[in-house]
Amino acid sequence: MSKYDFTAIEKKWQKYWEEHHTFAAGTDYSKPKFYALVEFPYPSGQGLHIGHPRPYTAMDIVSRKRRLEGYNVLFPMGWDAFGLPTENYAIKNKIHPAIVTKNNIAHFKAQLQSLGLSFDWDREINTTDPEYFKWTQWIFLQMFKKGLAYKKEMSVNWCTSCKVVLANEEVVGGVCERCGGEVIHKVKSQWMLKITEYAQRLLDDLAEVNYLDKIKATQINWIGRSTGAEVDFTTTTGETLTVYTTRPDTLFGATYMVISPEHPYIEKWADKLSNMEEIRAYQEKAARKSDFERTEMAKDKTGVELKGIRAINPVNGREIPIFISDYVLMTYGTGAIMAVPAHDTRDYDFAKVFHLPIIEVVAGGDIEKEAFTDCATGKMVNSGFLDGLSVEEAKVKIKEWLKENGKGHEKVNYKLRDWVFSRQRYWGEPIPIVYCEKCGYVPLPESELPLTLPEVDSYMPTDNGESPLSTLDSFINTTCPHCGGPAKRETDTMPQWAGSSWYYLRYCDPKNKECLASKEALDYWMPVDWYNGGMEHTTLHLLYSRFWHKFLYDIGAVSQKEPYMRRTSHGMILGEDGQKMSKSRGNVINPDEVVAQYGADTLRLYEMFIGDFEKTAPWSPSSIRGCKRFLDRVWALQDMLTDGEEYRPETRALMHKTIKKVSEDIENLKFNTAIASMMALINEIYALGSINRAELRTLLLLLNPFAPHMTEEMYEVQNLGGVLNEQKWPTFDPALCVDEMVELVVQINGKVRSKLQVPVDSAQADVLEKAKAEPKIQDALQGKQIVKEIYVQNKLVNFVAK
Repeated sequence: MSKYDFTAIEKKWQKYWEEHHTFAAGTDYSKPKFYALVEFPYPSGQGLHIGHPRPYTAMDIVSRKRRLEGYNVLFPMGWDAFGLPTENYAIKNKIHPAIVTKNNIAHFKAQLQSLGLSFDWDREINTTDPEYFKWTQWIFLQMFKKGLAYKKEMSVNWCTSCKVVLANEEVVGGVCERCGGEVIHKVKSQWMLKITEYAQRLLDDLAEVNYLDKIKATQINWIGRSTGAEVDFTTTTGETLTVYTTRPDTLFGATYMVISPEHPYIEKWADKLSNMEEIRAYQEKAARKSDFERTEMAKDKTGVELKGIRAINPVNGREIPIFISDYVLMTYGTGAIMAVPAHDTRDYDFAKVFHLPIIEVVAGGDIEKEAFTDCATGKMVNSGFLDGLSVEEAKVKIKEWLKENGKGHEKVNYKLRDWVFSRQRYWGEPIPIVYCEKCGYVPLPESELPLTLPEVDSYMPTDNGESPLSTLDSFINTTCPHCGGPAKRETDTMPQWAGSSWYYLRYCDPKNKECLASKEALDYWMPVDWYNGGMEHTTLHLLYSRFWHKFLYDIGAVSQKEPYMRRTSHGMILGEDGQKMSKSRGNVINPDEVVAQYGADTLRLYEMFIGDFEKTAPWSPSSIRGCKRFLDRVWALQDMLTDGEEYRPETRALMHKTIKKVSEDIENLKFNTAIASMMALINEIYALGSINRAELRTLLLLLNPFAPHMTEEMYEVQNLGGVLNEQKWPTFDPALCVDEMVELVVQINGKVRSKLQVPVDSAQADVLEKAKAEPKIQDALQGKQIVKEIYVQNKLVNFVAK
């Protein structure tokens, strides 16, 4: 055969697949279905980076295998196209965001198609398409009608660079996750989504899905469920300060209280406090810090005592001072804590700075050391009616006492906060709400959806932090849908997370104009069978989309409680220097250049062979050349082809073992070892010097999900029977996959000294006898006495000798 011309052959098959709609999901709902999903990309101006093909190729391999197994496969792709980067680019270059988006999508799509990914392009979606975001707005309206969308004056995270409000989840390491800019606190009126209503269900239903353990742990930790009690502390002014604590058993050790600098009681008490100037100065400093900075354990403890007002400990009647400190957040619990410095590290550090009493209430050691431990064991001391009880007994008794005396009650709390949904930007979905002085906030009639973005002269956020839409009287001024009087439109837009919270549903029925997707399509395709995405999205996107889905389930729009049955994740591809790829480091690899030099099949194969799919791996030019050589060897098999419609006796067992290995490894994301097993098969075939038609047919089917272009071409050229992608995935005989011999390691005192070939499941006595007869073992045991013999069947022998 001539040399493999990957450029011509890849273009040929990509054109064939496009013209024949080869990968379009069928509408025969009687067939078994498989819904594979990858996170749709944000179409930036830079285009694909070399990391994109890794998850896309992985799920493409799974999807191609499922088609060959007879499934009706939905493997879609679309664009998460609203958001800040496009708007910022539009501002800088004076180009409308819609034009920027259109150009970026065209570039991205061409790149994806050049990789031979089997996406169903007939179902392509775009979150900026009015026919799409009409239903994003519709979902918001249903939430508003059910009381899950509400507006609230609150302290918010404000990115000083993007000039936009951020959700807590969008502040990473104390800075904006998008631009790295400083994040401060501002008080603004914001639209919120009540995700906290679903906190327990979001936890409980993790038991019903097949997520990686680390993904479940991320969700559980972010939701942050804890059990404790709310305790009422009265103050010397007569008001009640309520705190939430997971350790009500330590109440007798509470020697001071701390409230958030934003706590509303500060304004209420302003005329009673003698040091308001000092308090105001502290509040201003706290407002310039992110939640991350404020709650960092290692930072110095700062605060101001409220002079003139004290709290009263409910269990002993003692007056204790009240402080404000930035380590207490208004967004967690009640914005106030009771401080038990003997048994809490942060409280202990604070008490030392301000010379406050430290009272041990759980016996068990040095107070200074005890403050740095969990203190969950030991007996209660200095605790009145709790003395002598264990911690667990004390927790039960104090909760009973609080309830009986009207001082508090048992409480479950969550770290999860309601979702800040407003963005003061232009390039996002308009929020379909108007404000009427008479009627309040009123939803737009569903018949008026989609509410589209008006044209504006400037996309810049205003100096006062409002959306550019706030400057457009023609957009703002409208009539109230309820009373017909004058009203004003909401000028905030939705966050980028909105469109991605339900996109997987639209793929099921993307052209439906009557609803977000038909019940018939949703009942057939949902839930998503396998969803792969980045670990960085397992708190934000995954949590938000599960929340939206549960709400849609509650209103009858979908029939399943969970959107995704299986969720896996992939590791990043690093630069050759082992660092994360970035323009500033100069280590970015452009996939277009790799495809031009080696071909799409080589790139696909290499990204799967680079290492464990779930771990990071550095880019290696030498390794990609090795993958190209492997494909060249496969292509050259055509020169060794002989007749034969059954496996030969000398290849039969190896063929069945390879089918088994590749089949199982694909399901377990072990793509690298699947490829290694095919490489081993090729080596054996080259050693034999020939391959027959049956063996080549099976090899091409196994390799097809990894290298689809070349395998399709070889299948056609050698006339192996029809079109490859219409064939059946090969099966194996388990009886032929059992190894007859196994290699054991032979150790002396845990150190490998030799290796031994023995029949599988050999008896211990036989193996030990053979091991002792090995020349290397005899030499190593010379002059020593064996004191113990260890045999792990089919794995190792270890002689303990002295």
